[in-house]
Amino acid sequence: MTAKNAFYAQSGGVTAVINATACGLIQEARRLHLLHPERIGKVYAGHDGIIGALTEDLIDTSLESDADIARLRYSPGGAFGSSRYRLGTLETHRAQFERLVEVFRAHDIGYFFINGGDGSMGAAWHLAQIFAALGHSLTVIGIPKTVDNDLALTDTCPGFGSVAKYVATSMREASFDVASMARTSTRVFILEAMGRHAGWIAAACGLAAEREGDPPHILLFPEVPFDHEAFLARVAECVEQHGYCAIAVAEGLCADDHCNLGDASLDRALSGSLSVGVGRFIAELIHTRLGYKYHLALADYLQRAARHLASATDVMQAHALGVAAVNRALAGENNIMLTLRRLSDRPYCWDIGSVPLDSVAGATRRMPAEFISPGGFHITEACRAYLQPLIEGEDPPPYRNGLPDYVHLQNRRVEKKLPGFSL
Repeated sequence: MTAKNAFYAQSGGVTAVINATACGLIQEARRLHLLHPERIGKVYAGHDGIIGALTEDLIDTSLESDADIARLRYSPGGAFGSSRYRLGTLETHRAQFERLVEVFRAHDIGYFFINGGDGSMGAAWHLAQIFAALGHSLTVIGIPKTVDNDLALTDTCPGFGSVAKYVATSMREASFDVASMARTSTRVFILEAMGRHAGWIAAACGLAAEREGDPPHILLFPEVPFDHEAFLARVAECVEQHGYCAIAVAEGLCADDHCNLGDASLDRALSGSLSVGVGRFIAELIHTRLGYKYHLALADYLQRAARHLASATDVMQAHALGVAAVNRALAGENNIMLTLRRLSDRPYCWDIGSVPLDSVAGATRRMPAEFISPGGFHITEACRAYLQPLIEGEDPPPYRNGLPDYVHLQNRRVEKKLPGFSL
């Protein structure tokens, strides 16, 4: 009996720890191949994720050294390339799913691991169905990944803990700067964080405040409708009381009937089309109405790429999920997404569970009401208890010449066997 090969795809926006998952998965597959060569063969990675499968652009990870695969644990970005390409559904894009069947058959692929968010899990579910319908055996395992922490049915998502650590650290450090100069210079500091549908990253900024009056003084979440007047009153109160005001805002901030306020100009906040970004919108609102000088920072890619400040908890969980994915597949589990389950806050204990793929697709996990303070401008102690363990521990990368020493894989391709395919 010939061992089936595995296909691994990185999907969607990358994180500081997605390569740690790849590291765990490839290392475990290699270990088990040595023990049971008849059960699992090589691990192929898709160049740019699922696009690599459609175009038969496969990377042979067996050609990478053990040392370089180990270095993936410390390297940010997506080592094999990722994409936001959407497969669609069987009804609308059947040809694409049939192409995947052809490619997987041609390369004797029997295990499919997809490392992504809810959209990726939905695609994986559809893929499992068409493989079954066409009589091709395929084991499908989803591995959670998203910095936004909005994937349903898992306690947290790999990538989020490191982003949370980065934004909380950045908020604390920037606030020291602003407090130093507030009397004669900047009175308001605004940090715009990722989070189009959920406010988890903005909430993590709240960890920087340990005592009453500590910055950040205001957190703005998509879960709380934005009230201009209440917000401006709170800013003025903070400046009066502390001399300055530090604010974190999620990019998906909403008013009662309009979300993504940064997509509108200040004078047409609820109906215009000029994109200025929500941080700029908030900054200009403050400056126009209150006259305060401000500084605005967009964490943008910096927050999800900051492997130098990764949470040790996050790295450990990401790596463990990669290891577990291979073991669950070889144990016969199929059509599941792995999950992280919290067993206790203090001490922080967790294990790995699973849920059916179709239960995750299209579901968004937003911040619960009990995590948002009365008035809607900060986090509660319950939220702090949830967030705190996720940012703990340091796991710095190795350094060379004063800079992080990250790996660049060779990414040598597998020989193609099929005609080309147009996306």
